[in-house]
Amino acid sequence: MFEERRSRLMDALGEGALVIGAARDLTRNGDVDHEFRQDSSFYYLTGFEEPDAVAVLRPGHDEPFVLFVRPHDPDQAVWVGPRVGVEGAIERFGASAAFPIEQLREQLPKLLEGAETVHFALGGDGPLDRLLTELVERRRHGAQRGPTAIARIADPTPHIDRLRLIKSAAEIAELQRAIDVTGSGIEAAMRATRAGLHEYEVQAVMEAEFRRLGSIRNGFPSIVASGPHACTLHYTQNRRQLEPGDLLLLDVGAEWGYYSADVTRTFPVDGAFTPEQRAVYDIVHEAQARGIAIAGPGVPFHDVHDAALRVLVEGLIELEVITGSVDEAIETQSYRPYYVHSTSHWLGLDVHDAGAYRVGEASVPLEPGMVLTVEPGLYLNPDVGPVPDALRNIGVRIEDDVLITADGRDVLSGAIPSDPAALAEIVGRPRAE
Repeated sequence: MFEERRSRLMDALGEGALVIGAARDLTRNGDVDHEFRQDSSFYYLTGFEEPDAVAVLRPGHDEPFVLFVRPHDPDQAVWVGPRVGVEGAIERFGASAAFPIEQLREQLPKLLEGAETVHFALGGDGPLDRLLTELVERRRHGAQRGPTAIARIADPTPHIDRLRLIKSAAEIAELQRAIDVTGSGIEAAMRATRAGLHEYEVQAVMEAEFRRLGSIRNGFPSIVASGPHACTLHYTQNRRQLEPGDLLLLDVGAEWGYYSADVTRTFPVDGAFTPEQRAVYDIVHEAQARGIAIAGPGVPFHDVHDAALRVLVEGLIELEVITGSVDEAIETQSYRPYYVHSTSHWLGLDVHDAGAYRVGEASVPLEPGMVLTVEPGLYLNPDVGPVPDALRNIGVRIEDDVLITADGRDVLSGAIPSDPAALAEIVGRPRAE
């Protein structure tokens, strides 16, 4: 699978060689590192999961795929476990040649000899940036007497992003598993929810289910936002105590095989919406349904947002939060204090996955294999705009993950309940043995 991806990438890039670096270990505090997670594009092309590595792709060469890796160190292995090492890079990851990372400065000029174009994303890796810059300068000064100068450094990111945007059947299976695990965690959280718990206690129940089912990490920090915090889009403190009458918003995603789910559900802590909460919820629910219904092959990406937005604006007018006609509100963006984000983003190895949304001024048309979220919301925060008293601090978002198919769409997260009647049957009710 990884070899096929590398081949398709180099076919798209054409001439030259590609250099790409892995993620690095980063210090959190003292002598403690952040949990390591490989750079998504490096993993996509190599499957290699250790830090401080570099891959060089050279189409047409006897050694087209070269890896530089940290060598295995028996003394170090006693503390943190074995490394794949040079031999493992060849045997386990299909490298046609491999070197210790310490030899990068010595070997890279030899590997790039004769390449007039080097595909490399400048600005993403300081040490590797400097090494490539030095090599360009060296080749330039020596061009009269020896090696051909490197004519250009070309950014391969758009080509890699385009490959990542269209998911294979294997990738879709990984995403589906991530979503199914996420759904189980959300249901466990719903069943555990009751007034008096803290947000982090609900989070603990949910993420314990993620781990129990085999997800080793989250795709992003969990948002567990109750009451007024549901109006904060990326709230992650998760410390507030749930109060009777609150809504609780969960925006969460387990990761599986490096692929991240991204699902949002909003539900009442007591299991029953107030009339005002239900009115807002129904608007968002209908807006999401309208956005999902329009998604399909050939449909411009932003049409999904436009369809959902129109329902949200109609609802804000009916709730007397804003005034005027729907068209006027959209044109003047008078809805913006209450809906500040887009309805969709790509989903895959990253929660906000790679891939352009526009080509020039035109919205990217949806294609089979693309996966996007559909996540409208309303956030009636009186601090950012006038809100009727009965609606103050109501925040609702509903998010599902949608695969574009040859004849329409498949809601990969559709089994996770969002209908108000279904929520009433789950929230606060432990699962029967």
